[in-house]
Amino acid sequence: MAKFLIADDHPLFREALQGALATHYPELELREAGDLDSTLVALTEDDDLDLLLLDLHMPGSGDFYGLIRIREDFPLLPVAVISGSEDAAVVAKCIGFGALGFIPKSLPSAQIAEAIDAILQGDGWVPESVRGRLDNLTAEDQEIARKVADLTPQQYRVLYLLHEGLLNKQIAYQLNITEATVKAHITAIFRKLGVYSRTQAVLLAERLQLEAPVN
Repeated sequence: MAKFLIADDHPLFREALQGALATHYPELELREAGDLDSTLVALTEDDDLDLLLLDLHMPGSGDFYGLIRIREDFPLLPVAVISGSEDAAVVAKCIGFGALGFIPKSLPSAQIAEAIDAILQGDGWVPESVRGRLDNLTAEDQEIARKVADLTPQQYRVLYLLHEGLLNKQIAYQLNITEATVKAHITAIFRKLGVYSRTQAVLLAERLQLEAPVN
């Protein structure tokens, strides 16, 4: 019996995907998560999952941070990104950051099942529209991803707000923490990323196209 975890913040999509998968995997056991924190908890509690179906933009995950963090913490778990995008650059980065497949949400259920079958067999799967057009991830981006994987979710939130140009007191207000805690997070971020200024941290963040982490 297969066991999947669907990590997506839209209950209606999780329900639709669950219904579609049930047709093709009659003995499937499904778990659900709606944000990055609950996904990490579910992965920690259940070490015999066969596949994680991961939404790039669920709360806490940002753009690529969730994928990078999960691949770092659970390197043996097959991960397939489920996304509303089919942009070749996004697909290439997902595969470069460790996803075994990239499945557009627009696919009919039969094709989603076909993609999942390929991924479970270790073959990988990407949309036909981008096959042959995926650039390899650069060594620099791989190194940046390795460093970003060391950030905690809260440190990632602080990094995003630095990227947005907020001052320490504004970050403290946004995250409901003290300025001293913000400063401690920034010190840890600089150390983990190997940078020495806000400007360097922001430039590094832009390489990964960080998006707003929803609380």
